[in-house]
Formats: sequence, C-alpha cells, structure tokens
Amino acid sequence: MTNHDEVAAVRPLTLAWVSRHLDAGERVVRTQVLHGGITAEMRRLTIGTRHGGTRDLVLRTFVNMEHAEDWLNREAAALTLCTGTGVPAPGLVAVDPTASHCEYPSLLMTHLAGQTVLGDEGVETRVPLLARQLVAIHALRPAQRPREFVALTTADTVVTPQGADAAAWAAAIEVIRKPAPPYEGRLLHRDFQPGNVLFDVPPPSPAGTRITGVVDWAATSWGPTDLDVAHCSTNLALLHGPAWGLRFAEAYEEAGGVLAAAASERLYWRVRSGLAFSEQVRLVSQPWREAGRTELTTRAVETRLDAYVTALMNALA
Repeated sequence: MTNHDEVAAVRPLTLAWVSRHLDAGERVVRTQVLHGGITAEMRRLTIGTRHGGTRDLVLRTFVNMEHAEDWLNREAAALTLCTGTGVPAPGLVAVDPTASHCEYPSLLMTHLAGQTVLGDEGVETRVPLLARQLVAIHALRPAQRPREFVALTTADTVVTPQGADAAAWAAAIEVIRKPAPPYEGRLLHRDFQPGNVLFDVPPPSPAGTRITGVVDWAATSWGPTDLDVAHCSTNLALLHGPAWGLRFAEAYEEAGGVLAAAASERLYWRVRSGLAFSEQVRLVSQPWREAGRTELTTRAVETRLDAYVTALMNALA
C-alpha cells in the first residue's frame, strides 16, 4: 500500500523526476527522512516493483546551497569512478545538478545496507577497517582530476576554546601560518569519517564487523593523503578521545597508506584539520548528539579538541 502522505513529502517536480528513472511498473511507495547530514536533505525512498517486492533508493537534495551544482557534479563523478572498484559507494542512478527538472539540485543513488556506528564500543575493531578503506580510496585513479582541495581555516579564523592550553594553541596557530608543504596529490574523499561510513556489526561481539558503504562524496577533491587522514583522525579524537585520533594515522600506514615523510609536514596537516574544527564545534557535535551521543555537548567536544591539539603538538612538534 502506498503511503500518500509520506510520498507527498517529496516535492512534486522531484518526485516526477525520480519516477522517470525507475523501471517500468515501479513507483515510490514510501519515504523516510534520513538524519545526520549537515548540508543536504536526505531521504530513503522505498520503491514498489511490478512483481510486488520493494527496493530502496536515496535522494539527496541541496536546498538553497550556493555550491550545489559543483558538489553534485563531484559526487556523481566519484560514484561513477567507484563502480566496480571494490570501494563500496552507492551506485549513481541520476543527477540534476542545476535543478533543470527538480525544485532543487538533486541526486538519486542506490541505498546501501549497514549503519553508522558512533559509540565507543568496538572502536578498536573499526579503526583498522577505516584505515584500510581510506587506503583503498586513495588508490583510485580518476581519468579527470577533481578540483584541488580548499582549506578555509586561517591562522586568524581559529577559535581557541575557553580554558584551552594557550601555549599549545598559539604554537599550533603558528604552524598553519606557514605555506602548505609540497605534496603528491591523490583523490580525496574530503569528509571521510565515522559518520559517512556504514558498518555491519553482527551480534553479540564486534569481532565480525565489516564496512558496507562509504557515503557523502560531494566534497571529493585532489590533494595530500595527509589531509583525509587528518580529518578522520580529528573526528575520532572528538568522538572517542585524543588517543584514537593519534592511532588512526598509525593504522593508515599499517594498512599500506603513505603519509608525508617529515614530521613537520605531518604536523601541518593534522594541526590544520584540528584547528578547522574549532570554528564549527557546535555544528559538528549536534548530529552526534542526535545519533545518541548525548554526552558530547559542545563544551565536552571543545575539551577533547583542546586535548587533541595539545597531544599533536607534544607528539610531532
């Protein structure tokens, strides 16, 4: 039975566009809002087939976002690149980056099994899996490079948390005043972190955990592998504690990944990522609380960020 109220939640022009990309005899019978994203509306669409079964697709819509066309073009290119590679990304069904057919720029893709896992339990099992997956992403070779990465944080925009180690933060800020180190570019996911990775965690223990998908490829860029590693490291530090942020870089190298040779270069990228989070702690932590990590208040995350930046300066400076 079709739930007309839920289906109506998809805007009319967009629903018509989706319908044109379904197989003969298929129709959207149900929609479900997917929570956790920051920049886009995400909906799971249940498709009724002509044989009485169902399958799921995911609709990604950018509403009044300045760079929607660029983001959707990059995501479409990345999903196409991943097809057949072993990197478990969604399959591209259709994309309307300029809203020629939909109310807003949209992308339709296949739905992947699995779930995000943000809790502390089993983190020691997931970190090596994350590292191996990121190495596989960096091994992809696109026929056409995506645009060069963009780093918006500067030494003058960093927000030092209240009560932070002033000396450590001052030293960290001086690190990113310097020009970026030279690097050999690779394809970057640019937002590879636990919130964008799907896992299958069979009960009763996490021993058989495996990755089933990597999502949100809209920021795909070209740049140093250190930058992706630094971003995931910072997320792990804020979710699970600074030690896990430091551990991820080690796990990446253990999995065959290559980082900058000089400690000063590694420090630059990791500190740059940590300091970038200082400007958006509230924005980053809210989806984590909505996902059940209610103890990760803005203040708690700021405290962990301070501890992580200090640990980086102690370990690499």
